[in-house]
Amino acid sequence: MAVNDPISDLITRIRNAQMRSKSKVSSPGSKVRARVLDVLKSEGYIRGYASVEHTGGRSELEIELKYFDGEPVIREISRVSKPGRRVYASVRNLPRVNNGLGVAILSTPKGIMADHEAREANVGGEVLFTVF
Repeated sequence: MAVNDPISDLITRIRNAQMRSKSKVSSPGSKVRARVLDVLKSEGYIRGYASVEHTGGRSELEIELKYFDGEPVIREISRVSKPGRRVYASVRNLPRVNNGLGVAILSTPKGIMADHEAREANVGGEVLFTVF
């Protein structure tokens, strides 16, 4: 099945798996999804992920979700920039999620990164989604 918005698909899979208290969730593999998962892992929202190769050149990403005291670490995850309405922010206007407690994930010319990394690198870009 063709997916129009792979990042929204990834976010929805993570959100649904956490509502069901699953320890792992799988998603179709792609470079963009892997970079997003790298950022989520470095920020401490997921335990990690692994790429699983299948026959026919198809790959999947196995994502290990993270819980603390039985509650998911990701309390809220929502898409900001959508295919119908892209949202861009300059380095001065980068969003602060819950007064800096959350993270906004951006797609910048220097790659996909968290908002605080983009401020340090002095770059703006497309605000993909926010996590708290």
